[in-house]
Amino acid sequence: MPKPDLFWLFFKFSGRVNRAAYVLGFLFMLMVVSFPLYQFMRVHPDSSAAQMWSLLFGLTFLTFLWAHVAFSVKRLHDFDKPGLFAIALFIPVVSIIAFVALCFYPGTPGPNQFGRQTNSPQ
Repeated sequence: MPKPDLFWLFFKFSGRVNRAAYVLGFLFMLMVVSFPLYQFMRVHPDSSAAQMWSLLFGLTFLTFLWAHVAFSVKRLHDFDKPGLFAIALFIPVVSIIAFVALCFYPGTPGPNQFGRQTNSPQ
């Protein structure tokens, strides 16, 4: 089995990922996006460093948002559901329930229409 590359894992919408990859990917992205926020909070708000860290936080947050949607689409594919259901992640109350469901419920065993196995592109 060829190992999937990180670009596919974080930024593409094809294939499937299992629960462990979804949770670990989310925790990794959360750690990465927290670093510029922490640095921003350490500096004086009117300094040029604050502007730089806030810009870096904004860019990492947008990257995190894209990657989270891509991970969620692949996780939905593991349930044999279309990726359009990821729109529910943008509805405040539903997003919490959907995130917990994506983290804890097992996907479809064996092949489905979105791929032969989990953690690999289609």
